[in-house]
Formats: sequence, C-alpha cells, structure tokens
Amino acid sequence: MSSATLTGTERLVAPSRAVRIGRVLMWVAAASAAAAAASAIGAVVGSGAAERVVETWRAYGLVVFAGLFALLAWRPQAYRGVWELVIFHKVALTVTAVGYAAAGDVPGTGQILVWDGGLSVLLVVAYVLCRGWRSPGARAT
Repeated sequence: MSSATLTGTERLVAPSRAVRIGRVLMWVAAASAAAAAASAIGAVVGSGAAERVVETWRAYGLVVFAGLFALLAWRPQAYRGVWELVIFHKVALTVTAVGYAAAGDVPGTGQILVWDGGLSVLLVVAYVLCRGWRSPGARAT
C-alpha cells in the first residue's frame, strides 16, 4: 500500500529487526544463486553433448531461484506459497542427497549436502524471521 492510499488510522511501519535480518539473508541467497548461475555458463559451454541439456537446465534453474529469492527479499510477505515452494525444493534436494550418500558412489552428493543443506537452513530461518506464512495472497476481484 502506498502512502497515498493510507487512511487516517493507518501508518507506515518500519520493518522489524527480525524482518530486516531475514531480508538480508534472502539477498545473500539471491546473490549466491546469481553467482552460481554465472559460473554455470562454463559448465554449459564445456559440457559434452550428453550433458549439455542437463547443465543448461541447471543454469536456468539457478537464474529462476535467484529471481525468486530476490522477490522474497524485496517483499517477504507478498508471495503466498513461494516461500514454501523454495523451501520444499531445497529440503527435498538435501534429503535426496542424504539418500544418495547412503547408497554411495553418486558424484556431487557432498556438494548438494553442503550448499542445498545450508541454503535450506538459511531459507527456514529467513521464513521465520520474515513471518512468510503471513503473506496475504491474491485478493479476490
């Protein structure tokens, strides 16, 4: 809501310290995903024909997540369901990596556990700090 639409009983309230910290965490996540997307260009260019589609898919996914994280950092209570989707994705990757680690011989499992596991924790902390569950969702028209 812009200040031009405020009524006499409403006022602009600065975000709490917790929300500011949560937003900073989400900006860190967005920057990290953007950096990973930029570094993925080398993997796409350097991949063989058999891996090129998978590497391209991964690179585009990193761009999408950078955008989602930036949206959540910008307006953490404006996107109902987005918090839950990104948290689900990162936790699902982490749990899958645990299964791969238990089975053994799956390359990259350690990286998934560290990066996506750490990101899962960061997202949950930011979600709690920003109270992402309080997103109002879309208004009926």
